Amino acid sequence: MIVKPFKREAYLPLPVTFVSTLSRDGIRNIAPYSCIMPVLRPLDLICLASALKRDTLENILATREFVVNLAGVNLADQVIPTARYSPPEADEFLLAGLVEKPSVQIKAPGIQGCYAWMECRLHREYVEPQFVLIVGQVVHLEVADAVYLPDGSLDLEQARPLMMTGSNQGMQYCTAVGLGRFEPFGAMFPDGKDPLAEKYQD
Repeated sequence: MIVKPFKREAYLPLPVTFVSTLSRDGIRNIAPYSCIMPVLRPLDLICLASALKRDTLENILATREFVVNLAGVNLADQVIPTARYSPPEADEFLLAGLVEKPSVQIKAPGIQGCYAWMECRLHREYVEPQFVLIVGQVVHLEVADAVYLPDGSLDLEQARPLMMTGSNQGMQYCTAVGLGRFEPFGAMFPDGKDPLAEKYQD
């Protein structure tokens, strides 16, 4: 089956995250974002793509900070309420019935009920005619104890990360499932040693 190139998200499962920000006047804003990714291992950078006219983008550029809230399937009902248009003066925590989680390093709050929180400061923005790429530096990463495994990995069964694939009509929600298979990073290198191994030591 050959399909139109712009339908790539139908076949590339994406995370559903909630980005929370404060406006210059301190109004709380939330928006779901799936076009988001880490920038290489083991950098502390994360990149998200935004349309040009978004309150979230305006808030990030104004305050230079934001929180990427990693949600489980328990928050699927909050995707549409936070995605709908609301005036800039509206408090989207109240509109969506969500409770804020105070941040540690920045003023923008996180969202209670998520399984992890990335507090970010704006590192750089790349402006294109139809979109903006926001690169944020993660200054505080917090993970709920219930989903943190001793080897530093995510307990997928407990977290049940909220994900989606696209379709011709909309979004199909899904989650990630572990295969019970492990490969060390060192397996990619001829000598079997991961050159970044020391950075992962607590």
